[in-house]
Amino acid sequence: MKIKNVETFPLLYKLPVPYGDANGYKKYRSCFLFKITTDSGIEGWGECADWLPTLEKGFHDRIIPYLLGKKATDRNQIVTTVKKWNKRSAYGISMALTEIVAKSAGLSVCDLWGGKLRDSIPVYASFQSYTQKEDWINHSLKLIEQAICGGFSKIKVKIGGKRLQVDLAHIQSVQSMLEEKIQLALDANQSYDAATAREWDRYFREWPNMLWIEEPIPMDRLEDYRLLRTKLSIRVAGGENLKSTAQFLPLLKGGIVDILQPDVMHEDGIDGYRETIHLSRAFGIQSSPHTFDGPLSRLYALLAQACLPPWSKMDNDNIEPVEWDVMENPFTSLLSVKPTNGTVTIPDAIGIGALLDKDKLDNYRWDGTVYH
Repeated sequence: MKIKNVETFPLLYKLPVPYGDANGYKKYRSCFLFKITTDSGIEGWGECADWLPTLEKGFHDRIIPYLLGKKATDRNQIVTTVKKWNKRSAYGISMALTEIVAKSAGLSVCDLWGGKLRDSIPVYASFQSYTQKEDWINHSLKLIEQAICGGFSKIKVKIGGKRLQVDLAHIQSVQSMLEEKIQLALDANQSYDAATAREWDRYFREWPNMLWIEEPIPMDRLEDYRLLRTKLSIRVAGGENLKSTAQFLPLLKGGIVDILQPDVMHEDGIDGYRETIHLSRAFGIQSSPHTFDGPLSRLYALLAQACLPPWSKMDNDNIEPVEWDVMENPFTSLLSVKPTNGTVTIPDAIGIGALLDKDKLDNYRWDGTVYH
């Protein structure tokens, strides 16, 4: 079963109204998908994130010529080699080859991994709270209201992009609307120092619906995180940009965070990602995947979460939620898997169990022009 063809699908959508977080505003959303086909006709889809010109050139100049003729079952060797050239491309290839192996065996990806332990996974609505409008708070509230009406019972809102008092006014308005009936996480995108992060705790103690605060300070300040975790009255989460299980070890061994947030598209392929979330169980730590960028990587995170043992027998076999992008982004709906009332039913079909919308693949294909 050798690789016969690789087709790339660079996708771009320019946002009519930019939105963002403490890192700045997004003017576009992009997605790079590719399809690997074997000489027996079995297909597998992969996804990676980077600047589209870099990915497109890298695939056609080096990666595709290397892949052609290789055995699709040599996943570890192929991923290890490609990782030396472009790590982000390697994790996408690991997805595609995993799907091919599952299909060739007549199995779902979950069955390939030993079988799912649950049929559905909770997801939370993830927002990019800031816009350039003066009434950005009202705009944020409207988006949150729409998500709640759509069935979400957990949401994540951004902080850290404005002065503390401005962000506080926003979150107080959000809490007034939620009436403590919806669970809330806050994401600061590493924008505070420890002292500023601690200022939030006087409000956390009054809000019983808090899920966690995410990356309140830079992730390389491990001692500050250790101290902050002892001072805050809610859970501390982080780790979306870490690139390997080895990089998560200091967080696990040092008691740095309460919740790991690995991202499939940032780690050592799907195998490395699964290694991380299973290792978190050995430390009794929760794992709630970061999956804001990428519909296919989000699906793989859901599949992996379905196969993950519970983090604690005291939690009634509950499983941590997966991030779901609810902002304007047509790529979120590229796959047929969608949430209903805040949960996603895990597909049982062979492979990933979901179909990609071919019309959207054609409609949003990047035309090669410069974008920024």
